[in-house]
Amino acid sequence: METVFSKIIKGTLPSFKVAETKDFLAFLDINPNSIGHTLCIPKKVEDKLFDLSETNYIKLMTFSRKVALAIEKTIDCDRVGLSVIGLEVAHVHIHLIPINSMSDMTFANKLKVENSKMEIISRQIAQNFKKI
Repeated sequence: METVFSKIIKGTLPSFKVAETKDFLAFLDINPNSIGHTLCIPKKVEDKLFDLSETNYIKLMTFSRKVALAIEKTIDCDRVGLSVIGLEVAHVHIHLIPINSMSDMTFANKLKVENSKMEIISRQIAQNFKKI
């Protein structure tokens, strides 16, 4: 089944990519909780996180950890929170959210971020990802 994320993977929808491997992609959330809010996805469409094979689950978590470390090097925050909800898009995705308080994880407060700022942030995270 084609999803908005599979269109991003194919390049038919634009995104602010921060990291990519043969199997995974990370890009900025266009409706972020905070500056630097990033989504990590497998390139192979799978609806539910726990439907991934154990190997691919571990690989996705390893990839997400590396992206989170790059976010921490880029964004001034207390930590990077991780959330997996999975109801918004029927494609496994991990939210990595730079946070300073619990309220940053509620998905109730969304930011509007200019594309030019998203481009700068995505480049900075991508540069830090390559260093890890």
